[in-house]
Amino acid sequence: MISNKYYRFAKEDLFKLPRSLTGKGTEKTLIKIKKKFPNLKINKIKSGTKIFDWKIPDEWNIKKAYVIDKYKNKIIDFSKNNLHIIGYSSPVKKIINKDELLKKINTLPNRPNSIPYITSYYKKNWGFCAPHNLKKEINKNYKKNDKFEIVIESSFNKKGFLKYGEYYIRGKSKREILISTYICHPSMANNELSGPIVSMSLMDYYSKKKLNKSLRFLFIPETIGSLTFIKKNFKKIKKNFLAGFNLTCLGDERMYSCMLSKYNNSVSDEALLAAYKKRKINYKIFSFLDRASDERQYNSPGIDLPFTSVFRSKYHEYPEYHTSDDDFTIVTKNGINGSFKLVKTAI
Repeated sequence: MISNKYYRFAKEDLFKLPRSLTGKGTEKTLIKIKKKFPNLKINKIKSGTKIFDWKIPDEWNIKKAYVIDKYKNKIIDFSKNNLHIIGYSSPVKKIINKDELLKKINTLPNRPNSIPYITSYYKKNWGFCAPHNLKKEINKNYKKNDKFEIVIESSFNKKGFLKYGEYYIRGKSKREILISTYICHPSMANNELSGPIVSMSLMDYYSKKKLNKSLRFLFIPETIGSLTFIKKNFKKIKKNFLAGFNLTCLGDERMYSCMLSKYNNSVSDEALLAAYKKRKINYKIFSFLDRASDERQYNSPGIDLPFTSVFRSKYHEYPEYHTSDDDFTIVTKNGINGSFKLVKTAI
């Protein structure tokens, strides 16, 4: 089964890479995908480049990050789970007391054993993320004046790049279907890797077919990546655009859902609803007012590329979202394969 191959690839090779908007983790992800699909084009845009009213951020990389207690134990360690650091944290090397440390540890009291995913892309900051139970243990087991060594070896490169992947399958017609997914989250399976798994499965399937319409697949950092692609390619894409699908959160087996384009009347809307009907799938439609992924950018005023977003459990709507619990226990082969078949039918 096509999707099983890319499920294993994502689980074994991609999951633990420290992806972000920029940096080596995202670059390595693209390079590994390119080894599977040699015709994948890796585009790069310089840090500082103005993209509409946004700007490509400095390239961020991180080597290590940890907290050492008075007994020389690493009580929080980025090397054990890359969600332990706030994304885009500034470099730090200092000694702080317990109260200062506790202020810098982000937790989820309602999920006391989970590590939250937190970023600070556009505001200089630093901090750690940990299970709430660990924070409680630190508060209980150490004295107020105990000292902790903080080390964050990160860097910001003003001469760096944002990189994204593009894979084009030419059909008889230049009219194209655009499939977009993102690669900017570390160590999360449903929110991050389920979209790329389904995209790679579709690329494998359609690269062996003779197509009437052309297909273009994007692997981008969310928001800034879609804005960058639009800025660089708008006239060409607008001219040939037939339909668009944004793929994310496609790996669980709990439900099927979607978000139709801005006016609920696009070719992709009609195709997806027909696919649900053909495959006899029950589904939920979320309001476009609840948008929070790349459907925002593609459907935005003045751009008006009527994208349809396809989910299983929608982002923000499932309990493991943006936590360390979003792993391959909730993303299953059956969940991925069902989504692959659905999107293939829609296309």
